[in-house]
Amino acid sequence: MPPNIANSTTPARNLKKSQLGGVIFGCKNDTMKECLSEQLFGLPAAHFSYVKNIDPGLPLFLFNYSDRKLHGIFEAAGSGQMNVNPYGWIAGGSRKTLFPAQVQICVRLKCHPVSEAQFKPIIADNYYNRSHFWFELDHAQTSKLMSLLASFAVSPITSIYENTTQLRIMYQPASLPQKRDGGFETLASEVQNHSGWEIDSVDVSSCLDGMNRPLENQLDTDILEQDEENLVLKQLQELAPKHEPKDSSFTGYVEDSTARDDNCSEEKSAEGQMGLGFRNELSASTSSDDSQCSIARLVQEIEELKAFKLEQTFKVQCLEQKLVDAEEQIQELKDRCMILESMSNPSMTHTNDTASDSFDDLYKDPNVRSIYLVGGYDGDSWLPSLDLYFPSQDVLKSLKPMSTVRSYASIAQLNDEIYIFGGGNGQTWYDTVESYNPANDQWTLRPSLTEKRGSLGGATLNNKIFAVGGGNGTECFSKVEMLDLYVGRWIPTRSMLQKRFALAAMELNGALYVTGGFDGSDYLKSAERFDPREHSWTRIASMNTRRGCHSLVVLNEKLYVVGGFDGTKMVSSTEIFDPRLCLWVDGVPMNQARGYSAAAVVDESIYVIGGVRSDEHIVDTVEHFKEGEGWQERNTRAISKRCFLSAIVL
Repeated sequence: MPPNIANSTTPARNLKKSQLGGVIFGCKNDTMKECLSEQLFGLPAAHFSYVKNIDPGLPLFLFNYSDRKLHGIFEAAGSGQMNVNPYGWIAGGSRKTLFPAQVQICVRLKCHPVSEAQFKPIIADNYYNRSHFWFELDHAQTSKLMSLLASFAVSPITSIYENTTQLRIMYQPASLPQKRDGGFETLASEVQNHSGWEIDSVDVSSCLDGMNRPLENQLDTDILEQDEENLVLKQLQELAPKHEPKDSSFTGYVEDSTARDDNCSEEKSAEGQMGLGFRNELSASTSSDDSQCSIARLVQEIEELKAFKLEQTFKVQCLEQKLVDAEEQIQELKDRCMILESMSNPSMTHTNDTASDSFDDLYKDPNVRSIYLVGGYDGDSWLPSLDLYFPSQDVLKSLKPMSTVRSYASIAQLNDEIYIFGGGNGQTWYDTVESYNPANDQWTLRPSLTEKRGSLGGATLNNKIFAVGGGNGTECFSKVEMLDLYVGRWIPTRSMLQKRFALAAMELNGALYVTGGFDGSDYLKSAERFDPREHSWTRIASMNTRRGCHSLVVLNEKLYVVGGFDGTKMVSSTEIFDPRLCLWVDGVPMNQARGYSAAAVVDESIYVIGGVRSDEHIVDTVEHFKEGEGWQERNTRAISKRCFLSAIVL
């Protein structure tokens, strides 16, 4: 069973760890200071799906929602974790933080902030509406953002007292502005969702420290540095005339001693004292000259170091961009190789009809059947992806992804569109619904379910979509609701006879069938049928094996139950239900036990894709069944590790 998960929903690209080049964090003016003073950035829990992929050294940025400026360049000082500070951004620690997906940070390069008009073209693909964007950055975007910010690097003027303890002692200013007192204002009491999270902030450029010192010491550094630098320079200018040898005093002393020969002993004493004073003044003057030379050398060395650092940063960015370009070229070559291999496969059908060797030709060919694969999990990331799988050619075409990651969802067809509803992202369950139109490759938000639920069943019956059972991580449901597009919302209807989480549902001959699942205590053998004419549920014959997380398909007017979890292990068994006999019979078992797979029927054959084994290993193979031929397992190049996904054939 999936873990219990909290209640929040945030869109994300969900890049793989190897694809993640950087992350943008958000703030408002009453959390900015705490972010910098604590050297800690945080986001709502739903963002942990990618915050967990942050490793030390990963570039980070801070977005100011009030003036919509981007600040940087930061980098991660540790790995992304949950609740580094469980009470961050909460006044007095009165309750747990609303931003538990956290990472410790330091500053890589101190830069002036850039406006949204400057950085938006770089991350244009991340914008999912006019003013909101996904925070994950790929390597190319990160490299370009770093180049942009580096062009606005703060002039590397370092106050002298910060670089040498000796000069701090020698030229301590008479008075300096004191650091401002007072606590930091707390974050708003509620987390606004992604469509309305308009956050204010203050200018952070003065708080960034190019030498990676604790940021709390830099909150008022601009004022301190300017005042102390002015005072130090003023004292240096006064130092030389102040300590020049006082020749006139010495001459006057000689004349006076010549006129008073009768006090020879007093004269010698005074002369000795005056000579000592002169030597002290001369020593101070020499020390001042040496100090000024040391200061000049220190400033020059610091300038050279900063210039060297900028040069190295630019070189690294160039290398990163070359790496991204190389990865794109490699992927293009892999795609071409895949098509060429499928062309050379003797079993490939309709080769003459697809001679153009392109995915588009396969997509448009009505004779080539395909399976839509939606969402899921690949072992590293929760997926928003929508893919079109051509099993006869073993080719996968990526289509426009959903607006958010989605797993444990249900899927149905209505009016030539694909509807995906419920599910979750590994941390929260959804009540949201989206539909995909293959004609224009576009997703559309639809009316939400009446409550959040995942691992539910779904099917289309009489031009209405039924959402059946499921759960929210703490409760299993027997509830059923249906989407009526004429009414424009989901309507509760007759509940099942039994609670069922991780069940399977399918329409056959105008009736809705549900099988197995978990009722909160046990995995079930039982099955039910809903007849819309009677508007009631009826118990039918039970399966021979307890199972949940299984697949259910229709082949040759019969229901096929495939795989699943029996309460102790994943199973490979299959069962077949003939509604005319109202009886389950054992079918040919699969080659590999698996659950949380996706299954679909193409050209009178069942395809079972991905899933999870008993050892929790995610499967990257496809099994194919045809009556009279049994099951055949295929090691596919197109399908990689994937589970908790949904599948449908239009």
